[in-house]
Amino acid sequence: MRSAGALARPRARSVLVAVLAALSCGCGPAQSAHRNVPPRPPVAGRPEIHRERPAVPREDRFLDDLEQRTFQWFWDTANPSNGLIPDRWPTPSFSSIAATGFGLTAYPIGVERGYVTRTDAAARTRLTLEFLRDLPQGPAATGVAGYHGFFYHFLDMGPGLRFQNTELSTVDTALLMGGVITCREYFDGSTPDEVALRAAADTLVARVEWDWAQTPHPPAISHGWLPESGWLPNDWRGYNEAMIVYVLALGSPTHPVGVDAWAQWTAPYVWSTFHGQEFLQFAPLFGHQFTHVWVDFRGIADAFMRARGIDYFENSRRAALSQQQFAIDNPGTWKGYSKNVWGVTACDGPADGTFTIDGQSRRFMTYAGRGAGADFVQDDGTIAPYGAGAALPFVGDVALDALREMKRRGGDDLYGRYGFFDAFNVTFTLVGRNTAGKVVPGVGWFDTDYLGIDQGPLLAMIENHRSGLVWRLTRGNDVIVRGLVRAGFTGGWIDRR
Repeated sequence: MRSAGALARPRARSVLVAVLAALSCGCGPAQSAHRNVPPRPPVAGRPEIHRERPAVPREDRFLDDLEQRTFQWFWDTANPSNGLIPDRWPTPSFSSIAATGFGLTAYPIGVERGYVTRTDAAARTRLTLEFLRDLPQGPAATGVAGYHGFFYHFLDMGPGLRFQNTELSTVDTALLMGGVITCREYFDGSTPDEVALRAAADTLVARVEWDWAQTPHPPAISHGWLPESGWLPNDWRGYNEAMIVYVLALGSPTHPVGVDAWAQWTAPYVWSTFHGQEFLQFAPLFGHQFTHVWVDFRGIADAFMRARGIDYFENSRRAALSQQQFAIDNPGTWKGYSKNVWGVTACDGPADGTFTIDGQSRRFMTYAGRGAGADFVQDDGTIAPYGAGAALPFVGDVALDALREMKRRGGDDLYGRYGFFDAFNVTFTLVGRNTAGKVVPGVGWFDTDYLGIDQGPLLAMIENHRSGLVWRLTRGNDVIVRGLVRAGFTGGWIDRR
C-alpha cells in the first residue's frame, strides 16, 4: 500500500522543471558584492586547472558515523528478493532506478569500510543486476520495465515493472548505469558471483540505445519517452545533472552518439557570477554533484572549460562557495541561514502554498527543484544537508563544518537512524499546516523521510572525499574514459593513461 502523500510529491528532476518552477514563483537571480571566499585568479599564461591530488583520509568520528548510517539505508531498504531501492523511506514507495544506481555504488564502499563482507555485497549486486537484466522490455505501456535498453524512472518494488505512467528516463537510466559500472569495476574476482555480475553489467551497459534517444532532435538526447504519447518535448542541453548522459552515450560500446552531441550539450551553457563566484551556472547544487559521483574531473577539461582556465571540479567548488555566501547574505531573510547552514537544492519541503509567518507572506513548496544561481533562484527557506555534504570533495572543511552545525542544531529531529533526514526549514513553524514531515513547535519543520537520490550522492561523495574510491574505479572503465575523450577532455589522468 502506497501513501497518497508519497504519490503527490514528484521526484523527477530536470533543468526544465527547475527553471519553470523558478519562473512561476517570480524569483530571479540575486547578485551580491560580498565575498566570503574569493575565486582564485588564473595565473597569466597558464590555465587554472584543479590539479589531481591524492585524497587525504580524514578519520573523523562524525564522518565515520554519517557514512555508515547512510550506507545502511541502502543495505536495509533494498528489496531482498530483487535488489531494488525505494525512492524514499519510511513512507511506502515505488523504486527509483536512479536510487538503485546509487545503491549499487554504495556496495563497494560498504565492503571497503567493513560494513558488509565482500561475499554478501557481491551476492546482493549479482541479484540486482541479473534481475534488471531479465526484466521485460518493449513498447507496451504495461508489463515492461523499459525499452531500447532504457528503464522507466520508477518501477514497482515487487515485480519491477513500470510504475503507473512514469516516463522512460534517459538521465535516470544513466544514473543507474553509473552504479552498474562502479560494481563492474570493483568486483573483479573469480568467484561465481563476481564473474556473473560482471557479465550482467556488460549486458546492461551495452544494450542502452543512446542513438535511439536522439530520434526527435538529433544530435541532442531526449529527456525520455512515453508509450502513450511518444517523445518528451525537451532534450538535455545546457549544464545540469545530465552530463553523465552524454559521457555514457559518447562512450557506448554498441550504440554511441556522434561527437557533435557534446557541442549540443554545451551550446546553452551560462557562464556568470553569483554571490562572488564566477562559474558555469546551474542553480540546484545537485547538478554540480551527480555526474561527479562517477567522473573524476580533477585536472581534465573540455574545450569550454579550457577556454576559461578551470575544470568542472573547480566549477563545482565555486558553485558550493556561492551557495554558502548566498546563505550568509540571505536575501530572502529566511531563518537559520548562515555560514554553516547552506545548501539550496532539490529536496522535500513542508507544504505547497502561501502562508503568513511573522507578518510576512511566504510561499513554500513540498518536493521541488530548489536552487540558487544566476540562472534562477527558487528558495523557500528549506535546506537539504546533502547539498553541503555532497560538496565535501570540493570545499572540504567548509562542507564538513556545515554538516556538523546542522546536526548540532537539528539534533534527533534532523539526524536519525540513517543519518540526515532529507531536509528542514526553521522558518516554517505552522503546526498542522504541513503536508509532509513534521513541525516541531517553536523550532520549525523537519522531513521524516530519507530519499535515495539524496542519500546516494552524500554517501559517494563522502567516500570520494576520504579515499577517492569511486573515482579510482571509474577511471579504469572503458566506457567512461572513451566518452570523456570523445567529448574532447584532455589533461591530468586522461593524458597519463
